[in-house]
Amino acid sequence: MNDRDNLLTIGQLSERTGLPVRTIRFWSDAGVIPPTCRSAGGYRLYDAEAVVRLDLVRTLRELGLDLDTVQKILTRQCTVAEVARAHVQALDTQIRSLQLRRTVLRSITHRESTTEEMMLMHKLTRLSAQERQRMIDDFVDRMVDGIDPQTPGAHIATRMRQLPAELPDDPTSEQAEAWLELAELVGDAGFQERVRQMAVAGAAPQSESGPQPYDVNLVLEHAAGAVAAGIDPESAEGRAILDQIVDPALPAEDRGRLADEVETFTDRRVERYWQLMGVLNGNAPFSPGVPAFEWFIAALRASRS
Repeated sequence: MNDRDNLLTIGQLSERTGLPVRTIRFWSDAGVIPPTCRSAGGYRLYDAEAVVRLDLVRTLRELGLDLDTVQKILTRQCTVAEVARAHVQALDTQIRSLQLRRTVLRSITHRESTTEEMMLMHKLTRLSAQERQRMIDDFVDRMVDGIDPQTPGAHIATRMRQLPAELPDDPTSEQAEAWLELAELVGDAGFQERVRQMAVAGAAPQSESGPQPYDVNLVLEHAAGAVAAGIDPESAEGRAILDQIVDPALPAEDRGRLADEVETFTDRRVERYWQLMGVLNGNAPFSPGVPAFEWFIAALRASRS
């Protein structure tokens, strides 16, 4: 039997593989599936190996590989594993982009965002982990510029930098909105000034003749309870609660000084910063403590008279 008897025309190859004649002809012209030989009439003829080769090309093309890459695999200029790794990375990037786009759109429906907010949200969520971290690092660097990192309180700068390496592959609307709010917060001049004030005050030497210390836990227990109960810090009942937090004999001057000191480190926006960082890092939410300290400050000042 002549070997030519086992050869397939392009039409027969199409029937055998289920691929359109046009596709096989295109791949053949590109050199991916070259004909074994040609008939006397000039028609392309293919051997049985072409069937296997076509199945491989079809699989690679369905995986998204271009013909140049397919050709390199077929000629063993690179391995399937090498190409697969590269494409996994590319697909991961595409999937992440689509997930972030979906998150942005979902957040827009919840927030009823303006066009400007939508564009900002989309831009921020697409930032790389390195770009997001640099935004936070630049903010923290400005806030602690010139402050000795060994001073008390300066270690807070380290905690303020702790963004997750990546947003989750499928971030929730809460996480996307947390990142948007955090980016807006660190870009606000008033917030920057407030954090800088805290950093400078925290790095200053503590006066040995300052007011008596107070127990933070007592503030969170008693003052928070007063806030929840709606007790006026200037009332007699408020004074009785304050006496459970600080020594009733504490002089009025020291009460005023203590109120000023506590106020320096009490700010709802700063606490919000930590809440947003917690959302992004997947930490358990914590109850706001600032309202309790605001009550404590008001009660201290009211008790001076």
